[in-house]
Amino acid sequence: MSTSPVPIQHINGEPLNETQRQYLDGFFSGLSARGLKFSDVEAAPQPEKKVSLDDLIFEERVKHELHPLDAYPQLLKNAAANKAPEKDDLFRFKWNGLFFLTPNKEAFMARLRIPGGLVKTFQLREIANVAKELTSGYVQITTRANFQIRLIQPKDAPEVLRRIQSVGLHTRGAGADNIRNITANPTAGIDPHELIDVMPLCQELAQIIINDRSFYDLPRKFNIAYDGGGLIGTVEDTNDIGAKAVKIGDEIFFRIALGGATGHKAFARDLGVLVSPTELNKVIVALVRVFITNGNRNDRKKARLKHLLETWSLEKYLTETEKVLGYELRRVLLDPAQIQHPSQSAPHTHLGVHPQKQSGLNYVGVAMPVGQITPKQMIRIAEIADLYGSGEIRLTVWQNFIIPNVPDHFVETVKKALRRIGFDTQQSLLRGGLIACTGNSYCKYAQANTKGHAIALADFLDKKITLDLPINIHLTGCPHSCAQHYMGDIGLLGTKIKCEEGYHVFVGGGFGAHQAVGRQVFSNIVFEELKPTLEKMLRGYLRHREQGETFQRFTQRHDLNSLQAIFSNDE
Repeated sequence: MSTSPVPIQHINGEPLNETQRQYLDGFFSGLSARGLKFSDVEAAPQPEKKVSLDDLIFEERVKHELHPLDAYPQLLKNAAANKAPEKDDLFRFKWNGLFFLTPNKEAFMARLRIPGGLVKTFQLREIANVAKELTSGYVQITTRANFQIRLIQPKDAPEVLRRIQSVGLHTRGAGADNIRNITANPTAGIDPHELIDVMPLCQELAQIIINDRSFYDLPRKFNIAYDGGGLIGTVEDTNDIGAKAVKIGDEIFFRIALGGATGHKAFARDLGVLVSPTELNKVIVALVRVFITNGNRNDRKKARLKHLLETWSLEKYLTETEKVLGYELRRVLLDPAQIQHPSQSAPHTHLGVHPQKQSGLNYVGVAMPVGQITPKQMIRIAEIADLYGSGEIRLTVWQNFIIPNVPDHFVETVKKALRRIGFDTQQSLLRGGLIACTGNSYCKYAQANTKGHAIALADFLDKKITLDLPINIHLTGCPHSCAQHYMGDIGLLGTKIKCEEGYHVFVGGGFGAHQAVGRQVFSNIVFEELKPTLEKMLRGYLRHREQGETFQRFTQRHDLNSLQAIFSNDE
């Protein structure tokens, strides 16, 4: 038998048999006789690149040593001893949606994943029962149309996860370096004004993500939103990827914007392409993969998609995405006048009764300032949705919920039933736009009790001021800006002032068609002084505005010195 080397030693993982070896020996001997080598057609194997743990930042080292999705046995071990997680596992457990609240509380908060904010009543009941039986009973609706439940002892954490999963929901990837809850229009499929129902796209992407492990190791957190039009938007321009439906002639396409992060004063920028609904998720997956490959893993403060786009042009990001896709996307070459955008100009459409596209049916938006809800209320809401709706509710990014598919003749009954459990379908034009993050009661980063302060401000201002146009007030406890203070008409950023809780005050923020980053007009105002300060601000606006002028437009046509003078005077 020939002794010439055969570069292939295995086929399908099995060693070559004698017949295969003799055949390949003759084949490669023939190539050699013609002056060819196997390396001419196949690149020489490269040595595997070794990763030095010493070269990695803490978070990347933790992920490299043990993938967080493989840390569940440690969660069970901690539960058996009712033990708080060590530093490394405190980070890893966020992959299961568990956030240990030390030093504020020695317990977990669990964040769910509810794609599109769509919850069936049987799921709502089980979430309520879990919160009642295994937590403090504190539940909140988040600004990503999601639920969070708080104060879970380590011993109960596995059971909380099991019960959430038993009703078809999950917590996987709800925190840290993952794609957070995917948002969509809460009225998708029922809104007569929408261009397209995006809920199936949202649900499909959620399944793609949960079935692909590569989506659970991003350089940093990542937000995705779909907006198909309709009355209730998704503030998609504040997301890392925002997909917004437009109409060209009789066809529906999506415009894609990248790099939104309002905590960093950045709105998403249009990528300059038109994407069909059938290819949208394929494109979004490719966009995420480019970020996974190229995002900054050496500096957590520069690890968002926004930061990559500070060094890359949008065109370069698009080129890299097209390499992943294997084809070029359609560029926007049309006159902007030919593109029809959905209208979402009506104020506070997440509240009140609105007719659906389905004749004789309505959605009922329920007022819930700052998103706080009890398990008892959740169970009663499930009963109302079963009796008078279609057995589901929809959460919104405005920290409230809607009950869809309520027949005309049941609307008044639903409104009365909601009032009996402490909710209403209407609020003042001030309270209806009130948003607040978790605050320092449960978040170690927050510098102020944002939720408590938000309610106190609304109670005070509603007695002092009557508005005829809506206003959005956003309170956030730290620069992470979970409540997106930069995009509020009035944004309040928590701070400590000589050991007292206070706020910096921003004005003029907006989103969508009124996109703007708020400007800081006052600094370091302790909370008790904030009440009369906001009263003066609103009175100054009402006194000096032009007819029909919104608060945002009023603030944008004045410089900061003028605004400070107007907002500081009683006359």
